[in-house]
Amino acid sequence: MAAEKGRGATLNGESRRFNLAEHIANGDWLDALELVDGAKPRRRTEVTVERPRTIISRNKSPDLSFTQSINAYRGCEHGCIYCFARPTHAYHDLSPGLDFETRLFAKPDAPALLRAELSKPSYNVSPIAMGTNTDPYQPIERDWKITRQCIEILVECSHPLFITTKSDRVLRDIDLLTRLARDRLVAVMVSVTTLDPKVARTLEPRAAHPLRRVEAIRQLASAGVPVVASISPIIPAITDHEIESIIETVASAGARDATFIPIRLPHEVAPLFRAWLQEHYPDRSARIMHIIHEIRGGRDNDPNFGTRMRGQGVWADLIRTRFIKARKRAGFSGERLTLRTHLFRRPQGPQLQLFLSKR
Repeated sequence: MAAEKGRGATLNGESRRFNLAEHIANGDWLDALELVDGAKPRRRTEVTVERPRTIISRNKSPDLSFTQSINAYRGCEHGCIYCFARPTHAYHDLSPGLDFETRLFAKPDAPALLRAELSKPSYNVSPIAMGTNTDPYQPIERDWKITRQCIEILVECSHPLFITTKSDRVLRDIDLLTRLARDRLVAVMVSVTTLDPKVARTLEPRAAHPLRRVEAIRQLASAGVPVVASISPIIPAITDHEIESIIETVASAGARDATFIPIRLPHEVAPLFRAWLQEHYPDRSARIMHIIHEIRGGRDNDPNFGTRMRGQGVWADLIRTRFIKARKRAGFSGERLTLRTHLFRRPQGPQLQLFLSKR
């Protein structure tokens, strides 16, 4: 399958991970399908409403900096070919390929569910992360505004929040973020994988232009919102030569620090990434996969805690050394951003809200 304009994946095959029935179209007529029916129309983004029972997800991963998160959407229109969340679409009998970026799910009940969970006497406050399994500011947020509604509740409760995004749409909510920042209740991580728009156009086709992300860093920092730049994932022979220039650029824009993770290819992401390499980098695809295997212990992916975020071997050490030196030159202190939790207050119930509105 040839790459579709504005989409990341070049395949849309069904997942074989859960041994579901496989549907195979067969016959000589397939060779002449386009001659008979004409070219396939471009895929349009579809959004289905999802009604979860809860909205806060919790984890006990020792190598994550958060224990709870909110994902207002499922799937992501940004279409980043390397996205580790792509395999989650297989749980819905959908493809982690093009379906992941075109057949999306929105959770409009998220704000009400969040308010209900924060109101429980048993709720223990700790920072909530947004952007862990889908980008909270992907294009459909413009119309659905679920992320903003959730942040409004967190502002009301003085609840700490981490946001990860590669969209400058985060600036729309700068009014809310500055209110949280005044009490040290928010930190934003902006992903800048490459500064080359040609690379970004195929790597993450519907994400914001790299320079718009840098400008988002600049505006957030100027408004007093702490910003960290993520240059994840670093892809050998495609983006690794930009480590120093990206760190220098984000530091000049006002980022407080930078982080990185070498590319990971869990489950269905590996064949999708290989097909993408053959489409866009056929001259070096074998070399890239060889280096990735060296970083990941001879496999496409290393799922083990501790090494999955750092990688291993000579290539991983080289990337880490370059990153540390560039980070030091940029003047980053490495001070960890810690958000406050003691200011949290439970949301107002409907009766109290009604009483206050009549005062």
